[in-house]
Amino acid sequence: MRIIPVASGKGGVGKSLLAANLGVAFAQAGQRVILADLDLGASNLHLVLGHQAPQTGIGVWLNDTRMDFNAVIAETDIRGLRFIPGDTEIPGTANLKPAQLKALVKRLLALKEDADILILDLGAGTHQSILDFFLLSGQGIVISAPAVTAVLNAYVFLKNTVFRLMYTVCTKGTRAWDYLERARKEGSGPQKLYIPRLLPEIKKKDKASYEKFVDYLGRLHPRLVMNLIDDPKDADVAMKIRRSCEEYLDLKIEHLGIIYRDSIQETALSSRLPVLLYKPQSLISQAIYRIADKILGSGEEASPLDAKEIDESFQEAEVEAETDFDNRMEYVEDLLHSGALSQGDLVETVKTQQLEISKLKKENNFLKFKLTQAINLGYKP
Repeated sequence: MRIIPVASGKGGVGKSLLAANLGVAFAQAGQRVILADLDLGASNLHLVLGHQAPQTGIGVWLNDTRMDFNAVIAETDIRGLRFIPGDTEIPGTANLKPAQLKALVKRLLALKEDADILILDLGAGTHQSILDFFLLSGQGIVISAPAVTAVLNAYVFLKNTVFRLMYTVCTKGTRAWDYLERARKEGSGPQKLYIPRLLPEIKKKDKASYEKFVDYLGRLHPRLVMNLIDDPKDADVAMKIRRSCEEYLDLKIEHLGIIYRDSIQETALSSRLPVLLYKPQSLISQAIYRIADKILGSGEEASPLDAKEIDESFQEAEVEAETDFDNRMEYVEDLLHSGALSQGDLVETVKTQQLEISKLKKENNFLKFKLTQAINLGYKP
């Protein structure tokens, strides 16, 4: 069974949209798919699927783990796709205790007899349980948007994932763990704890932990999806995440592709249908099908990509951004000529884009201000 965690550094970047529609695409390709809503603090995946509000879900099971786990697995109207709802009504569901996390992971892994693909729609942020779910697979997906805060949070998520892996390997009581704790407490600060700086010292102090961590890190090759882009240039920010991961984390990431902002998704949501079913020929649907094909074509236990293959994945994403933009413009022109889209609709769309640009400028100015403050205080990376 292939496990595909879908995560994001922050909310509102389309994580559940991608997870749900990938589930649909895989099922349409003949795969037996189970889609699990593990955003336990804000479970809403059923809305994207057009599924009825769940009567029972993971939260109910966590309060009575003697209950048959199969009772929380729901059928959907899509052949080959089943769904495990989360729960927002059960207090404390988002903050799993270690025993609950262990029990849930065990049940999810036991689904291998009943599914070819298990998709995990994770909560936003870097809570320890979210990182542990993400590390169940070496091929997890991180979705981001071009906004400065979204890009920063995507990198922070990956950084926390790597350090969660490091602390899992360098267990308490080892020399490596003692060194990491000392480095953290002696004023290095989380932002200065870069893997290339830490590894040589860990190798000197605890070679066994060092070799184990390097081995585990070598099996981790997360994949990036850039969503909500409006212009081909928006796709360029993916390179910032890539460079930061390689320079500071010794982590190589693959680019799975881009998805343009498309209002058709909101229409599909209000119609209680996944966008792949509502309008399979739309730009957003075709982008998701393209991503699904790449995942299915990579094999269940894909080996880490080499530098050339990673370069090619980013180059391919750039080409897709240009091609989809041209198709998007042709689509708008067709709507204008057919009368389906009025000039008033177009004006409103432009106004919305201007508001988005204004918001991004404010975020950018705020980050510049914080950076200037840090430099004035003598911060050195």
